[in-house]
Amino acid sequence: MEAPMSSDLIEAAKLPYIGYSEKNWDKVRAAVSPDFQYDEVVTGRNVSGIDAVLEIWDGWAAAFPHSEAEFHSAVASGNTVVLELTWNVTHTGPMPTPNGEVIGTGKTASVRAISVLEMENGKAVSCRQYFDMGTLLSQLGLN
Repeated sequence: MEAPMSSDLIEAAKLPYIGYSEKNWDKVRAAVSPDFQYDEVVTGRNVSGIDAVLEIWDGWAAAFPHSEAEFHSAVASGNTVVLELTWNVTHTGPMPTPNGEVIGTGKTASVRAISVLEMENGKAVSCRQYFDMGTLLSQLGLN
């Protein structure tokens, strides 16, 4: 079997984030394996299975109904794709934190992120996402 082109792999790796940006959970499900492994490094949340992942992503979507991924650079090597992106968000819903729930501030934020995805058969099987929570909280006026 011929290896997928790097550009095809990169486009496939973007699909879960495009689905999230649209809040289209069916699109996310179609872009990842059923046992998708998600490691949100900054929060320490590491879960397996698309249902567990969507529970986390649904929580982010509730806090940030307007939240979109803006893609910058990307590189693929073998089955690994690294995406550089910015999350552009508006905080209008409740956001759980270790210190309790924070009501929506109405403020916008732009937070740079890196995602490292492992791909198989055109679908994401795992993701490690890194972003700066301090920058997010600062832009929302919460620290």
